[in-house]
Amino acid sequence: MNDGVTRRTTLVYAGAAAAFGLFPRAASAETKGAPAAPAAAEGDPKAFGPERHGLSAFGDLAYGPDFKAFDYVRADAPKGGSFSQTPSTTAFNQSFSTFNTLNAFILKGDGAQGMQLTFDTLMVRAFDEPDALYGLVAKSVAVSGDGLAFRFRLRPEARFHDGSRLTAEDVKWSFETLKAKGHPLIAQAIRDLEGVEVEAEDVVVLRLSPKRTRDLPLTLAGLPIFSKAWYATRDFAAAGMEAPLGSGPYKVGRVEPGRAITFERVADWWAKDLPVNTGQWNFDALRYEFFRDRAVAFEAFKGKAYLFREEFTSRVWATGYDFPAVREGKVRRETLPDLTPSGAQGLWFNLRRAKFQDPRTRAAIALAFDFEWMNANLMFGAYKRTVSMFEGAPEMMATGPAEGAELALLEPFRGKIPDEAFGEPIVPPVSDGSGQDRTRLREGARLLREAGWTIKDGRAVNAGGEALTIEFLEFEPSFEPHLNSFIKNLKVLGIEGTIRQVDPAQYQSRTNSFDFDVVSRRMSMEPTPGEGLRQVYSSESANAPGSQNIAGVANPAVDALIEAMIAAKSRDELHVAARALDRVLRALRLWVPAWYKDTHTLAYWDAYGHPPEKPRFTRGTLETWWWDADKAAQAGVKA
Repeated sequence: MNDGVTRRTTLVYAGAAAAFGLFPRAASAETKGAPAAPAAAEGDPKAFGPERHGLSAFGDLAYGPDFKAFDYVRADAPKGGSFSQTPSTTAFNQSFSTFNTLNAFILKGDGAQGMQLTFDTLMVRAFDEPDALYGLVAKSVAVSGDGLAFRFRLRPEARFHDGSRLTAEDVKWSFETLKAKGHPLIAQAIRDLEGVEVEAEDVVVLRLSPKRTRDLPLTLAGLPIFSKAWYATRDFAAAGMEAPLGSGPYKVGRVEPGRAITFERVADWWAKDLPVNTGQWNFDALRYEFFRDRAVAFEAFKGKAYLFREEFTSRVWATGYDFPAVREGKVRRETLPDLTPSGAQGLWFNLRRAKFQDPRTRAAIALAFDFEWMNANLMFGAYKRTVSMFEGAPEMMATGPAEGAELALLEPFRGKIPDEAFGEPIVPPVSDGSGQDRTRLREGARLLREAGWTIKDGRAVNAGGEALTIEFLEFEPSFEPHLNSFIKNLKVLGIEGTIRQVDPAQYQSRTNSFDFDVVSRRMSMEPTPGEGLRQVYSSESANAPGSQNIAGVANPAVDALIEAMIAAKSRDELHVAARALDRVLRALRLWVPAWYKDTHTLAYWDAYGHPPEKPRFTRGTLETWWWDADKAAQAGVKA
């Protein structure tokens, strides 16, 4: 598919820590294969419980305290070689097409891909569990009985790349700085961090507000830790090309601004032998190549400019891989299951614009979108229609009329939200596949009339004579065939649609300031969504610069249901609240639902080895793959 949507993965539910949706239920954690943790001192809610090796949203951990490696890695994977790719996801200020700063944790500039690999965190994800974290810089954590204080004990061997010790003071400075100067997505996510206390060089306590979300402790545990001493003479909020001092498995190597960045493996990385890193970070070099045009990027792949790509264009996947290297077996194609929730992918209305205020207008516009024709004629039938805000997570997708606990959550808002939220959830209608379904377009015209639009000289105008126009903001041309088909049908309704293609920097600036009519976006999600929901759908994020609430949702019912999800004390409660939220969001008609696929389609020069199964909740390529020198020689590629 010429897909300008899927590749635009916005890590909204994995934002500040690549682990949104995480939170430990104080000292009630149960570990498979490990003894249960005793509670904190009885009668003293501020007393700390025992030290633990991991945390999860609802206390379940698959790995005991003495585990040697994650199950999804090859523990003795060889080190060496290189891994090169184009970006496929973004977070914070990152762009797919360029970069102009090595500070990827602020709003200013276009951040370089991969910078997170240069920093260590208190804890790291296990990607075969929905939301579990295990100790990295922190060897253990103790939780107060009231769940408002977390005491992390740091490993004394933790070091920055210059050999200086990573201490509790660095943790304190990092978290306070990110809260004050970090990207708004980070600052918002950790706003309920009330204080950071240094008890000793190797002990730091995080104190949280009683209003804190379920996610916050593990969001904090997944934040990058910076060197306080290094930043003593530098402004953290400034964008620039100086590589910051890090502590992670990689450090910045060669930098070609806007074109490519290489990261070099730190051979004496202090944490390389920890169980959470065994069998991982195997490449000596990681390189990201940037291209403004996908066709050019594909030709570069064929020419070995980079060696790995996830294919997001179904036309290319179906017809483009017939070049000699594929036929000779030097380039492999592999389809892996994508078992992560797909989330919400589509074209999002900017509800801050007056012309989109009436939901009937938005519903009419959506009826002009002929997915069935696009899928058959532009995307080789490779995709499924997105219908839910939680697509790919059946336990969180609304089905049937609201009943039981879902209905109880919705009842207080009856009369304040669309009645459709109480019945069968809204799903996009199926077209006849002709590309111009007259029945759907007649229904769209009726809705426009009800919303107060009349046709004058072939154009839909409101009572003030203003024409209904839509500018689709884009930063690359690959989505144009889909939009042109859409625009053709909109014209039948009297709506003038245009495509405005800008460079990546301008796109970032305009979306940060909400200067658009409609943009394509995928709102991806973690298996245990939490704080990220506030960033995407809550009133408090609707007008925050750089917010991922791209539509500008500001609805009390949505806010309340988000809080119900965040406050859920079990996965069942979480799922009930998610289904109720899904109903409301779909009934509000915030978007034109697009499509998804539940596989990763990968192409790579045959120079790599990997475990027989990928980790359930990630692609695993950077973390768990390795360089195979024999294969590389046969494929004619060099590291």
